[in-house]
Amino acid sequence: MPRKADDYYIDGTLDRVAETTRLTVCAGEPTDLNDLSNVALAEATLTPSDWTKSNASPDGRRVDMDQQADLPIDATGEADHVVVDEGDHIYVTVCDPQMLTQGGTVTVGTWGVRVAAPAAP
Repeated sequence: MPRKADDYYIDGTLDRVAETTRLTVCAGEPTDLNDLSNVALAEATLTPSDWTKSNASPDGRRVDMDQQADLPIDATGEADHVVVDEGDHIYVTVCDPQMLTQGGTVTVGTWGVRVAAPAAP
């Protein structure tokens, strides 16, 4: 018997990601929300319109964040992680390492989170 999950269930996870209000470019992986300020290099404020949900290929669903261009760099360091949060919880991903210099700007390209459809045992 095939397994199935309506978009309602899968989108619940993606909705949490799309509710984030801040994007932070980091030098290293923060251990938790309290550690985020210790590794932050640049930040942007996010709104719900920065996220788009759609069907994923080959299955499941995804939510993609629009490009965030020309973010002011607040500290010098090697960016290797990107974090989104809504004040209580963080979602951490990696990015290609790039040296950032305070006073410059950085652009975070479009990226997303995919939740696959349930798999057969």
